[in-house]
Amino acid sequence: MAIIACGLPMFFLSPLNLWLLVVLPLLPLAYLWLLRRRKSAPLTFSNVALVRTAAGLSWKRHMPPALLALACSVLLFAAARPVAKVPLPWAKSTIMLAMDISRSMRVTDVKPTRLAAAQEAAKLFLSELPRGIEVGLVTFAGTSQVAQAATLDREPLVAAINGFQMQLGTAIGSAIVLCLSELFPDHGISLEGVSNAYKSQSRSLDDKNKPPPKQITPVPPGSYRSAAIILLSDGRRTMGIDTIEAAQMAADRGVRIYVVGLGTVDGAVDMPEGMPIYLRLDEPTLREVARITGGDYHYAGTAEQLRSVYQNLGSTLQVQKRETELSGLLALLAAVIAVVAAGLSVVWGPRVG
Repeated sequence: MAIIACGLPMFFLSPLNLWLLVVLPLLPLAYLWLLRRRKSAPLTFSNVALVRTAAGLSWKRHMPPALLALACSVLLFAAARPVAKVPLPWAKSTIMLAMDISRSMRVTDVKPTRLAAAQEAAKLFLSELPRGIEVGLVTFAGTSQVAQAATLDREPLVAAINGFQMQLGTAIGSAIVLCLSELFPDHGISLEGVSNAYKSQSRSLDDKNKPPPKQITPVPPGSYRSAAIILLSDGRRTMGIDTIEAAQMAADRGVRIYVVGLGTVDGAVDMPEGMPIYLRLDEPTLREVARITGGDYHYAGTAEQLRSVYQNLGSTLQVQKRETELSGLLALLAAVIAVVAAGLSVVWGPRVG
């Protein structure tokens, strides 16, 4: 049985309990009957002021019973176990941050440097993300490494971000594969195994001692709602696993990759020691990574734009609509209403003395 309540479509796990709502009209009838019984009884007052006060509070005397009836209504509705799709933070969500720490991140076209701007934006993103979402950190340059395993604790993440050490090279694809190995530890994903798979179908003696990667059935891109990868890079792949091949691995597992491109798209940036063409941002590849995984691509050319991108990613990833049983929430609401009714009854009720 499905209905629309408060603008939310919902259904009931125990719809037969809705028949209990038929007793609700009996509550005001019982209350009116009690009031008439009290009026029929003779009352004597020794204080005229007390009578006037009671008359002035006539509407207040009905408020506690009305609230109590409302609490009963909410409880009876909760007994039917309503379920609705509501926007809530999902406690089992995991976000993997993959951040470029190649030497080109020293460039100052984003003030004070690309790396410093990225660090500040990442920390701001962490501070605004709901505490129930786990976050892990992968850094990449010529090699990729897990700087911090997924955790709910933000302090070690901030410490890892502050401790970045720049290196040569850019291995974007390897960073994506490493994020997937963290998200799916039971899939047997490793950088060595994936790299060898693309180089040759044969395996070395060392590889034979390792369990083979788990064979998976590809799912629609973006269908895995419990995790996402945020990739930040200012260049293009110079080594490591092919970027598009790694992105396809994420797409096959339904993991979205949200890509943030930072730096120079056209032309080169002057550096004292000279930098190669790889300093330029490989936007076509990064856009393709986002497209095939069902994510989004954002270009951030300044520190302010970068912070804005991270803030927007936070608002996109932190809330999801999921089917949630509302019985517990409704029972809590009914309890609060009942306590308020009892309190008003004590405050506004007649006093003897």
